[in-house]
Amino acid sequence: MKNKIKVLSGAQLKYIAFLSMLIDHTNKALIYPNLNGGRLNTVSDIFDIIGRIAFPIFAFLLVEGFFKTRSRAKYLATLLVFGVISEIPFDLFTTKQFFEPNWNNIMFTLALVLVTIWMIDVLKKKMEKFPKILWFLLSFVILAVMCLIAAILSLDYDYHAILIGYFYYIFHGRELIAIPFNFLSMYKEPWALLGFGLVLTYNGERGKQNKLINYLFYPVHLLILGLLRIYLGI
Repeated sequence: MKNKIKVLSGAQLKYIAFLSMLIDHTNKALIYPNLNGGRLNTVSDIFDIIGRIAFPIFAFLLVEGFFKTRSRAKYLATLLVFGVISEIPFDLFTTKQFFEPNWNNIMFTLALVLVTIWMIDVLKKKMEKFPKILWFLLSFVILAVMCLIAAILSLDYDYHAILIGYFYYIFHGRELIAIPFNFLSMYKEPWALLGFGLVLTYNGERGKQNKLINYLFYPVHLLILGLLRIYLGI
């Protein structure tokens, strides 16, 4: 039964997350400002539900990438570079301003998640001869510091993202066990369970992907939505 639901590749999950994110961002940029209590509210509510699918999948794929990438340093550098590229589009999308330091985009968030689990993983290898409980306790310290940094830097999804990445790392390969912990980490967004559930369909295969599309989709769609907000005056 368990293997019967593992039908989606990493690529398929990623493009589901892209669609979810596009719907969510379109809702926030173009529909939220025009809500009038009518049918548009119902559409917006549906878009909100669909939009909660994206982040649990992106966080899961990041942790998968951490375990499977040939170069974690290159992976981190790529996230940071596209974080810089995405910041102006993100600020236009969220505030219609070219620079808003009080809210920073998800690429930086994912980069910090990667740094967090990388540090904990290195610590795990260095502490193999020590009782495992000691590693867990020290990993909690790292986790707390990184959650604080995420909040200070005003990263999108802030400490919730760090916690979710941590639990995906701890329960890597046992994502069903991770779901309750991840849900508690994102309890204000109950529909995120849809995304956590979809992760259980991952079949372990990367699938056919285009790296350029994978990284450009985020800044390009944000730029388009940001410019539309300015053009429409909303």
